[in-house]
Amino acid sequence: MKNNIMIILPIVFIFDLLIPFILAPTYKGYNHLTQVMSVLGNSKAPLHNVYNAWLIVFGIILIVINFKVYTIVSECSSLIAIILFTILLIYAIGGCILSGIFSVGEVKSLATLSEKIHGYGSVIGFMCLTFAPLFVGIYSYKINNIKFFYFSIGCFILAILCFSCFVMGDKPNAKNTFLAFEGLWQRLSLLFMYLPLGCLILLEK
Repeated sequence: MKNNIMIILPIVFIFDLLIPFILAPTYKGYNHLTQVMSVLGNSKAPLHNVYNAWLIVFGIILIVINFKVYTIVSECSSLIAIILFTILLIYAIGGCILSGIFSVGEVKSLATLSEKIHGYGSVIGFMCLTFAPLFVGIYSYKINNIKFFYFSIGCFILAILCFSCFVMGDKPNAKNTFLAFEGLWQRLSLLFMYLPLGCLILLEK
């Protein structure tokens, strides 16, 4: 039963990274390299309701599976389990559900209440999720899975680097530099944040 539920986690992570590529062809002019994924949820995108609905569903799925993640990790460490549970809960609510309910505009701005809720929710959610690989690494170390420990810490370092590039991407002096590829940095950040979490099922005994 535990395996059946946990297998959903890597599946939804993969789909979250793939859905922009599925929806983008309907949105003329969308650029995966320079535009963030949430732009697909703005009112001018033809299938914006589909993307926003996915974010809400994705967040709900994460909350449900989060309880199973807590159960698994708490068998080794209650503290790590609580921290991971909190990280995933904040990301599920701020980075997914609120982002799906309150859509963003075509450009990154905080002009409306909806954009402010979306912006702050996403930032807080992403910042918390950045540390998920670190605590998955600590957990894998405590259960003596050293290979997965190095893998998770490597993902943590890469997530921090990519997220830093993503944050700096909208600065004026970042124009015409590799930092301007905000869409790329966002996707890479999520990839490295998701990988250790998605592979948690492999640590089950």
